[in-house]
Amino acid sequence: MTHSEKRKHWFKEGAIGLSVGILYGTTSVLVGHPLDTIKTKMQAQKGFESSGMLRTMIRTVQREGIIGLYRGCVPPLWGSGIYRSTQFAVFEGVYTYLDRYPNTKAEIPGTYGLQPRVLLAGFCGSTARAIIECPLELAKIRRQTGQSYELKGVYKGFGVTWVRTLGLMGTYFVLIDSFRRNCPHLFSSPVLGPFMLSGTAATLAWWLVWPFENMKSQVQGNYGRETSLRQRLVVTFRERGVTGLYRGIGPGTLRSFLANGTSMIVMSNAQKLVTKLGLRD
Repeated sequence: MTHSEKRKHWFKEGAIGLSVGILYGTTSVLVGHPLDTIKTKMQAQKGFESSGMLRTMIRTVQREGIIGLYRGCVPPLWGSGIYRSTQFAVFEGVYTYLDRYPNTKAEIPGTYGLQPRVLLAGFCGSTARAIIECPLELAKIRRQTGQSYELKGVYKGFGVTWVRTLGLMGTYFVLIDSFRRNCPHLFSSPVLGPFMLSGTAATLAWWLVWPFENMKSQVQGNYGRETSLRQRLVVTFRERGVTGLYRGIGPGTLRSFLANGTSMIVMSNAQKLVTKLGLRD
């Protein structure tokens, strides 16, 4: 559950989630894309394998100018609004729909109040996002690494994208729901609460799935030999160790905290405005 407003109907909650999710998605790209470009170059562009975050940024600006940091932003700018709004719409719709089934609202022992419907809604929302996100991510990564792309093979890397997104958004939804229940005053504040809680939840989730994000960038960026996900993970670990699996985690962490924190401020206040305007009645 990503907000504490009173709910009326699952379909209406889904529609509201779709609307405010667009604000979340576009804000996320506007705030975080330069750091995402640096992260992608560190993970999947030849010549940047040993460059740190600062060096990668300097080289990019020297070669391409400031605009180079925003290369590939068009697909995620409109696409992020679509797949992020979809993930929130599906999550909120399924979560509210399951309110009629008592078993899905029974607290899972040892989880401090977590309900099964949060997990079920998270699974559905994550899957919906992955289906839409995969071709958009491929287009973005190809542009960020200076490659061309075409419609053929737009779902390259869907498997690793789905695994990454299930772990990422499943963790995010569980943490946000936990924060909402256990830190209600902070969660309902207009600025600091949403920023800190969403930034923290998203960043912890990214840390958990980062090796899969790294492999996704490699697969969609045509980096290295064509091989299975398992083999990529093994080869990367053997050649570079744990640091290789977590390549790009520095800019990724900064992007995650700033982008998701700022986006939640926008979305949570939009949810309050929806209630104030009587659009939930």
